[in-house]
Amino acid sequence: MNKVFIARSLDGFIAGKNGEIDWLDLIPNPDQKDMGYHGFIEGIDAIVMGRGSFEKVLSFGEEQWPYKLPLFVLSTTLKTIPAHLQGKVEILNDEIPNVLKHLHAKGYKNLYIDGGKTIYNFLKEDLIDVLIITTIPIILGEGIPLFHELPHRLVFEHVESKVLLDQLVQDHYKRKR
Repeated sequence: MNKVFIARSLDGFIAGKNGEIDWLDLIPNPDQKDMGYHGFIEGIDAIVMGRGSFEKVLSFGEEQWPYKLPLFVLSTTLKTIPAHLQGKVEILNDEIPNVLKHLHAKGYKNLYIDGGKTIYNFLKEDLIDVLIITTIPIILGEGIPLFHELPHRLVFEHVESKVLLDQLVQDHYKRKR
């Protein structure tokens, strides 16, 4: 099962035009509530993300590595992994169906799909089963969109909506097959 857990602006962007994500902390969270992330990640075997998202996470610094699960980076250009992430991160350069065969053969069945281009490419192949999208009440006006033009329609079933911190709306959808 391939799942997305992501935040977006009211106008549908997941990052500003230069990749900035500072607006994700717009709403104060003094109690450091996890917005359902820990419950989500408990049902995940591994993470698949694109190079851009991987590089964004790397920019937070070595001491900020947030993942305990195996992470697979989809990239045609990235060739090496920083030394401190050896054994935790693997680069994959293949078509998505082949990537999934590889990961399933390793026993990874429940995947967290992260990163704008990666999510788009999985949607293009109709390989997203669950979407959990948290909307932050800001209009960026421009940026990196969550959704792009697709070759076909994808129908999802609404599972639930939650209001978090009295301002964020988290919607949970499951792919109708």
